[in-house]
Amino acid sequence: MVIGSGGREHAMIWKLGQSKNVGKIYAAPGNGGSSGEKKCENVDLFGRESAEEEIQEALIRYAIKESVDLTIVGPEAPLAAGIVDRFRAAGLNILGPDSRGAALEASKAYAKSFMEKYGVRAAKSLTFTGCGEALEAVRAHFNAPGGTKPPPLVIKADGLAAGKGVIISASEAAAKKAVRSFMEDGALGGAGKVLVLEEFLEGREVSVLAAVSAGPSVKKGGAIIPFVGARDHKRRFEGDEGPNTGGMGAVAPVPDFSAAAQNDFYEAILTPTLRGINAEGFDYRGFIFFGLMIHGSECKLLEYNVRLGDPETQALLPLMESDFALLCTAILDGSLERFPLAWKPGAVCAPVAVAGGYPGEYRKGDPIAFNETAFAKTGALFFAAGAARSPGGAAGSGLRTAGGRVFTVSAYGAGAAEAREKAYAALKAISFDGMACRRDIGAVFLKP
Repeated sequence: MVIGSGGREHAMIWKLGQSKNVGKIYAAPGNGGSSGEKKCENVDLFGRESAEEEIQEALIRYAIKESVDLTIVGPEAPLAAGIVDRFRAAGLNILGPDSRGAALEASKAYAKSFMEKYGVRAAKSLTFTGCGEALEAVRAHFNAPGGTKPPPLVIKADGLAAGKGVIISASEAAAKKAVRSFMEDGALGGAGKVLVLEEFLEGREVSVLAAVSAGPSVKKGGAIIPFVGARDHKRRFEGDEGPNTGGMGAVAPVPDFSAAAQNDFYEAILTPTLRGINAEGFDYRGFIFFGLMIHGSECKLLEYNVRLGDPETQALLPLMESDFALLCTAILDGSLERFPLAWKPGAVCAPVAVAGGYPGEYRKGDPIAFNETAFAKTGALFFAAGAARSPGGAAGSGLRTAGGRVFTVSAYGAGAAEAREKAYAALKAISFDGMACRRDIGAVFLKP
């Protein structure tokens, strides 16, 4: 059973469906794309207004009823709410960190204290629980003695904010506006009542997703096995302009993630993270996401996510040569360190199509036109996110928009240029009213 309804979950379902070791997949609740995947059945067990605890109890009852061998959690909210603890208490196999480990994403302040405690190299930061203190720190940052122009300031909401809790402010006025918006106006609800003010780092951003098997139930200290590097494009518009979004597209691998930088990441970030997970006693059998900033060959950690990233997953799973279901089994049974994780040569480009107006207000319910013949010629994959299937719609058709990020197309090529060409050709085969996307996903790798 795969919990979630986005493009990441559709990609996992597609990859699991390729395994001869998987007979049936339940998507809870899934989306219009997952319902068309082989071996998959969407199951909607709860109303959209149900409390998280009620949802989790319904999922547990269904997993027991259907004899589900393994549950994989896609999004962060159920993990933070303790779904792993509940499933394991019921004797059910599930991938993800326990609720204590999930705090590495659920609380930026806790994550920062963890990084400092275990020597994980990271951006410098301060945490504030009061708006007045945060505003004074902003004033001090932008009025430091010396007369030189201060660098921008990174303002992060402590709690979960669906990828929208980070603002980079280049001026005192903008930074103060962001602080007040989060802490006084409640723009992010409770997520912004505690703030982390972080130094601005320049360099190249890289996402490293990884499999984790560590904690009291895993022998010999466990392991974290990283995937190949990927790059998300967070800003809404070309050239990394505009507001942050949940992600406008991803590419993998990342040509400028050098061998030296990868070694530095392993020594300065991955290894101390594993040491910390074991020292804290987290039961962490699932996935982790390292958001890195790289300058030269030195890596600093920006954030942890305690699950696979979206849209990075849509770029990475098509590159994965190994059986994803067997990887999940190795995570669960403690044999991850010996798992032969393998990758195809080549590259994947995965741009995201969004509804007009996203990440602001946008319309839902528009039909999605799908030229299946033209799409098939590109060899690309279609991963639905905010897309629902009209009653009676056949696989690959009958879809309508149901969210801001509507779908991802993932195209494989021998190199970045071929992957991009196929991805954008595939996008031309799909349309809906107001459809928008960034046209520069991965373009930086094509420059001389």
